[in-house]
Amino acid sequence: MKKPSTPCMLLLALLVSFNVYSLPQLSSLPAATATIFLNFNGENVNNSLWQGGTPFTCAPAGMTDAQITEIFNRVSEDYRPFNINITTDSTVFLAAPLNTRIMVIITSTSAWFPGVGGVSYVGSFTWGDDTPCFVFCDRLGPNSTKYVGECCSHESGHTVGLSHQSTYDGSCNLTATYNVGTGSGQVAWAPIMGNSYYRNMSGWNNGPTPYGCTAVQDNLSIITSQNGFTYRQDDYSDDISSNPTAINLSPVPVNGIISTSTDLDAFKFTIAVNSNFRIDVNPYSIGANNSGADLDVKVKLYNAAKVLINNYDPTDKMNVSIDTILNAGDYYMVIQGAGNTNTSDYGSLGSYTITGLQGTLPIHQVSLSGKSEKNKHMLNWNIISDEAIQSITVESSLTGNNFSTVTHLNGAANSYGYTPYQHNDVYYRLKVTSVLNQTVYSNTIVLKDVDKTASLFTVSTFVRNQLTVTATAGYHYQLNDVNGNIIAKGEGKQGFNQVNMDRQPSGMYILQLINNNQKQTERIIKQ
Repeated sequence: MKKPSTPCMLLLALLVSFNVYSLPQLSSLPAATATIFLNFNGENVNNSLWQGGTPFTCAPAGMTDAQITEIFNRVSEDYRPFNINITTDSTVFLAAPLNTRIMVIITSTSAWFPGVGGVSYVGSFTWGDDTPCFVFCDRLGPNSTKYVGECCSHESGHTVGLSHQSTYDGSCNLTATYNVGTGSGQVAWAPIMGNSYYRNMSGWNNGPTPYGCTAVQDNLSIITSQNGFTYRQDDYSDDISSNPTAINLSPVPVNGIISTSTDLDAFKFTIAVNSNFRIDVNPYSIGANNSGADLDVKVKLYNAAKVLINNYDPTDKMNVSIDTILNAGDYYMVIQGAGNTNTSDYGSLGSYTITGLQGTLPIHQVSLSGKSEKNKHMLNWNIISDEAIQSITVESSLTGNNFSTVTHLNGAANSYGYTPYQHNDVYYRLKVTSVLNQTVYSNTIVLKDVDKTASLFTVSTFVRNQLTVTATAGYHYQLNDVNGNIIAKGEGKQGFNQVNMDRQPSGMYILQLINNNQKQTERIIKQ
């Protein structure tokens, strides 16, 4: 386990000799003066606080360039919110001020300090005498990039003033000196200053230490107030009403950083025509399933009137994918860090990228139509494209929001017959992919439950100001926009009824009508 030491004698001069190896020379924030040096090269150590002042030699880590790069990336992401440079370059370390730098020696020389994965002195970052800390890679896996990366952040965390994070029971009895975290999957969380080896999401924490259940340690406040550096400068406006950053929806990513739990990044973008809309906001990670990510992303989408359309915050993953239908116009998006079932938003910090699509695609038009015929839904479509179509995916939904795959077809298909397995109205759309691997979605249609024989309601599906419903019996209704937000709901009577849509923007809406015997869903187009 990782364990801090406490300085107990007068500091003497540290004499070091730097060995030169051809290893990746990496820096996370070269403009910052505060520096954490990840030393994989091996080191001759002569320091009064280690080995009683007896000089000793630490062997190189013996890790590959790919392993070193991954460890560097993991540690850099942990320290991303702060104005500090993580580096593997000794010349950068030597150029940094003495009282705002620390060397982390990653080595297989571990016999001299048994029983731990690493060791350091609390607060040594500002001592000004280059007292190093150590990570023993031969005991971590061995050479597990996950374990070594977590240990590097942990031991350097001690040097910037942090103690361990612990857990207690309801009676204030210590249950674990090292908080092991909680959860499974990519949102499983543990504090960096606990034991974060076995959870994907690790972060800085505001929690109790081994010194008592009320001895709460605010990691972020300590890091940014006691070491000569603070947070990075905020990169984007926090407010959609005050200079939000205009972006294009492009395969070229927009990069950002959430540096505090109150940091919001506000953006504005424009949709040229009514269309299906796809955008991805991904936290920085070193592999699939958001491996090594620290930021659990939350996204809020607003319309041109700055009214919230939807809040995207999935519970089982750290990234956000928005897949919906938007009308032409201006939109706003706010990105922030989120808490989840395993942790609060306190330490949900780090970097992210935004990617989308724009520009003229070789697929110019995909028009989908269909009808209910006996016990089947018959779909037909027409595709206008400059390039050959590689594949067509038929997708369905019972709500009009979350679609799943019905079948995959080759690019020559132009129709499909489908018998729904549920007795509901069904929404359909096509996902069409060209041989250039560019994807376009069709319009969305809704087909009635094939088992229904008669309708209780007659609805005006194209409206300007008033939506009209003629009913053969009393009913309840709910009107939603295409993103699932409730616009209106209530009760209607037998006969002629109206729902006021005068203040709603143009676009598509979904009306659900329900009585004891039947449910009817209609697509409404506001002109």
